Amino acid sequence: MVAVASAVLGGSLLTASGAPFDDAFARQHGAHLSARFDATATTERALARTARTTGIEAASGPFRTVSATPRTEEGQELSTLSVVGRATPGGTVDALALTEGRWAERPGEIVLSADGGIFPDLGGKLTFAALPGSPALTVVGVARSATRTADAWVLPAEVAALTAPHAAAGYQMLYRLTAADTAARVAEGRAAITARVPDGALTGAQSWLTVRKNAERDTALFVPFLVAFGVLGLVMSVLIVGHVVSGAVGAGQRRIGILKAVGFTPGQVVRAYVAQALIPAATGTVLGVVAGHLLVIPVLSEAADAYGTTPSGVAPLVDATVIPGALAAVALTAWAGAWRAGRLRTVDALALGHGPASARGRRAARLAARLPLPRPVGLGLARPFARPARAAAMATAVVFGTAAVTFAVGLGASLGEVSEARAHDTADVSIDPHAPPAGLPPAPDAGAEAKARAAADALATADPAALGAVIEKQPGTRAHYGQATGQATIDGVSGSTDVIAFDGDASWAGYAQVAGRWIRASGEAVVPAAFLTTTGAAIGDTVTLDHQGTPVEIRVVGTILETHNDGMEVFTDLSTFTRAGVDLTPTGHFIALRPGTDRTAYLDALNSCLAPLHLTAAPPVPANGGDQVVALNSLTALLTALLVAVAALGVLNGVLLDTRERARETGIHKALGMTPRQTLVTIVTSVVLTGLLGGALGVPLGVALHHVIVPAMGGSAGIGLPASVMDVYAPAGLILLVLGGLLIAVLGALLPATRTARGRTVVALRAE
Repeated sequence: MVAVASAVLGGSLLTASGAPFDDAFARQHGAHLSARFDATATTERALARTARTTGIEAASGPFRTVSATPRTEEGQELSTLSVVGRATPGGTVDALALTEGRWAERPGEIVLSADGGIFPDLGGKLTFAALPGSPALTVVGVARSATRTADAWVLPAEVAALTAPHAAAGYQMLYRLTAADTAARVAEGRAAITARVPDGALTGAQSWLTVRKNAERDTALFVPFLVAFGVLGLVMSVLIVGHVVSGAVGAGQRRIGILKAVGFTPGQVVRAYVAQALIPAATGTVLGVVAGHLLVIPVLSEAADAYGTTPSGVAPLVDATVIPGALAAVALTAWAGAWRAGRLRTVDALALGHGPASARGRRAARLAARLPLPRPVGLGLARPFARPARAAAMATAVVFGTAAVTFAVGLGASLGEVSEARAHDTADVSIDPHAPPAGLPPAPDAGAEAKARAAADALATADPAALGAVIEKQPGTRAHYGQATGQATIDGVSGSTDVIAFDGDASWAGYAQVAGRWIRASGEAVVPAAFLTTTGAAIGDTVTLDHQGTPVEIRVVGTILETHNDGMEVFTDLSTFTRAGVDLTPTGHFIALRPGTDRTAYLDALNSCLAPLHLTAAPPVPANGGDQVVALNSLTALLTALLVAVAALGVLNGVLLDTRERARETGIHKALGMTPRQTLVTIVTSVVLTGLLGGALGVPLGVALHHVIVPAMGGSAGIGLPASVMDVYAPAGLILLVLGGLLIAVLGALLPATRTARGRTVVALRAE
């Protein structure tokens, strides 16, 4: 049952990591083209007729649309939402999948997009204070659109209340095209639709290929990770099946001798044992499939959140593969074990079953007796040598369990390093008019935006030299820099490139160096690895940026860990642009304090000096680690716990078989005076060497897996990783992880050990 459940989980993870966006798009009948129209230039009837355009397979709409800016109950102003009026979540195109709550059923209710970046609790209210009457809507659900067609949905009648006077109203139409596999074919579909409506009616359109590209870029990070856990689950399931069945057949070798004594041929023995193994295996398979389906629900839900899709459930192919595969593995293992036992001489088979018969086991027991150890401990340490194959099977289960834990610990530490490197929040104080002080929401009064604009204007007009002098003369200032931003283009590269120019030494700003070095002089720049991939440049090359018609040459001296704007960013010194005649003004200043400086007192003193400049300094706002990191950590913890449980159950099976085989021997020990506590110690000690060996082998395997999967995850997402992301294992931590293998083995042995220790001596002596 456990093996089949693990196989269902592993197979489902592999299936889910195949093409998550395409699967979700097909299930939800995603829109190949999402088009928005001007309500003043066309009518609903005219838009409905576009569904009959040549090349259109299906269409949904028209839906009324509006853009509105809400505030939370705490007064925090959120980003502007694209709100669509839909009566139901279903439809022939872009069927929405509810992930939480329910659909809006009456006016005053709103359903948010799971991908919109707004996460108020269900039952919370969003107020649209800028609209007449300040309408307040209750969040009743969260839904997901495969092609991100809106930020929120309300009932159609609610759209009018969310439309400001004289605001531009619109309609949304969603189309599925007969051919949409290339950008050219999607453009043909858009042109055909445009020809059916008045000029200027189509105000915007979104291709599914654009959404797909963005989704695959975001989810590429997860594919190697889920593949690794999926393969681990499948490998462990095969090991568990082989371990259980071979152990069961091995434990019945004396009975096979009796069968041969009464006339069974080797072939009859094999058929009998294969049939005998398949009966409980069939039951376990059925139960395992049910358990696997239940287990997959939370795991695939986490994976769907990470992928930005909806849970798909277990694919029929997984069940169709796992069920016959598990039964075939049982039959094959039972056949091999029974055939080997069936070919034994009858007298040899009858002699088995009375305890360890091998010379290796006896020698190990004699050696353990000579060690200065308590007798129960010596007996336990010798037990694995009597059944080396069984001990090896248990050790293998511990190896994979320990490897999973080691990989999980390393992955969590690496993700923490990545989050810290992406945050760039090493500054102690910032002067940034667009960011509120840490822990405080934006001011709820109507003039908040005007105040922010005034502060930004004040910062833009402030003399950088004078501002720098004010900062430097403050006691406690260790370092500071200003930061200006802009955009540029590069010949042969589509889209724009973000420019971040530093006024001062920003080497301490928290940007993690991947290769090369940091900026030291004017004209030098560092870039993300994706920049080099896109432009075809390399470290040491010169790249020309076009800033509003002015060419600016930069020489790439290093790469850093950065993911914004698909990695199309350039970090350089402000003098690089000043020298080229481009005037970029710092829009933020960041300060590092000397150790031991009281930040509150420093802020009070600095703000007193900044008051004449109409500027305010504050602690920087902590950066958000990101939903992907949260999802990865949740998945890692859940999957690791499952694999550790499977490993412990593999040990439990081996110890249980061993205690049943040794029932008479245990009874003799008890009759000679062994106490229940000593019995418990003997059995638990029997897995100590197994656990330590499994841990010692599993930790290097987990480290190797980490060193393969983490770079693969970074490579899939186009992220270069610094050495700090990989060097996350400390020697003391590795020792603890090795002991984790021992812990897994002990946990697996406790149940049968406790049961045996509590057993009555007379029952044990009558075991045969």
